[in-house]
Amino acid sequence: MTERLPLFPLNNVLYPGLVMPLNVFEERYRRLVADLVDGPEDRPRRFGVLAIKDGREVAPVRPDDGPAGPLDGLGTATGDPLEALHHIGCVADVTSVQPQPDGRYELLVTGTTRFRLRSVDVGGPYLVGEAEPIEERTGEGSGALAAEVERAFRTYQRRLAGAREASTVGRQELPDDPQVLSYLVAAAAVLEVPLKQRLLASPDNAQRLRAELELLRRESAVLGWLPSLPAVNLTRQSFSPN
Repeated sequence: MTERLPLFPLNNVLYPGLVMPLNVFEERYRRLVADLVDGPEDRPRRFGVLAIKDGREVAPVRPDDGPAGPLDGLGTATGDPLEALHHIGCVADVTSVQPQPDGRYELLVTGTTRFRLRSVDVGGPYLVGEAEPIEERTGEGSGALAAEVERAFRTYQRRLAGAREASTVGRQELPDDPQVLSYLVAAAAVLEVPLKQRLLASPDNAQRLRAELELLRRESAVLGWLPSLPAVNLTRQSFSPN
């Protein structure tokens, strides 16, 4: 069963259970937020967050924007918005809305459920998609993997702090739930968007944890050898996607 959702493309990935602040300044997304705010009180204020593929821009062109066709502003060779976006995203529930004097909105949103984008409607002022919810699956060995990921993540945090010449805070409590832990680690790790997207799209929790364990161990090894390089550069050297 699908649901129609306004779409908010980002150069970032939102995960279930994680909070993200958003500064909404582009006109089309200000309109999206205004429509949510002005809607019925009993209607959920939510939209779908999807990561933009590298080198793409997602912006529907309106008829008064010039001679371009209705799909030419999507930044793809064929004009298909589905080609500009990763197809697995996360539903964002709007926790707070702060209108600004210059017309911007400052939002706080919480990720809830993953979805798969099935189609896109470009007929309005912003994109609207048909979203199919994705069931969360545990996978085999999640508990044992979670314990290993927690240890690897703590090592990674210490070495990342050293590479940034930053002080570490006291021992941080991490969630016991393997699924919550997997999404927290995915959000907190310094990784490029394609890798973060790959973690979001993992078929089950065990596969996500297994991928994170490998990433954290490799990243920690690089940080240990080259502590003077900026962490994002280390990430690009170690984990450039194929």
